[in-house]
Amino acid sequence: MGDRFMNKYRIPSARLQNWDYGWNGIYYITICTEGRDNYFGKILNGVMELSEIGQLAHKFWFEIPDHFPFVFLDSFVVMPNHIHGILILDKNEGMEDSHDFTVDQDLNSEVNFITPGQQRFRNQGKNSVSSIVGSYKSAVTKLAHQINSSFGWQARFYDHIVQSDQEFNMIRQYIDDNPANWGKDKYFSKV
Repeated sequence: MGDRFMNKYRIPSARLQNWDYGWNGIYYITICTEGRDNYFGKILNGVMELSEIGQLAHKFWFEIPDHFPFVFLDSFVVMPNHIHGILILDKNEGMEDSHDFTVDQDLNSEVNFITPGQQRFRNQGKNSVSSIVGSYKSAVTKLAHQINSSFGWQARFYDHIVQSDQEFNMIRQYIDDNPANWGKDKYFSKV
């Protein structure tokens, strides 16, 4: 199941423990609605028809660089119950977070090296993938609740660090083809 914290089980992080999600990189993101309910619209003849909430999800994605100027957007699609998108973090020298492990010194004067994954529990980072996705989800939720008060996102989101041009092109193609392949999608739901 997972580790226990304060006598409760917690699900371990799916994030890479040796990677700082504030570092420059190409990130493939998938965010699902709570219960995978189809709040964003429907697919008709392989084309996504956005609902009002789907229009918000679309609009606010493209506003991410307005709030995080070091983020560049690539392929993106809104599906009935999830979104897929590529975020490219490209911070200039002045903004770049340190790539070094944090050194923590305890009371016994032993030096412990803290991985970026362990550091996340202390401070998520204001310019990290998590803070960007959190801001996006919050903006959509705020206005979506005015349309349908039951709207919600899944608590977590999926991310993948893109590591090659071949992988980047495959993910782009997957995103672009997603509406046409809706019936075969693992998130498919007729409801």
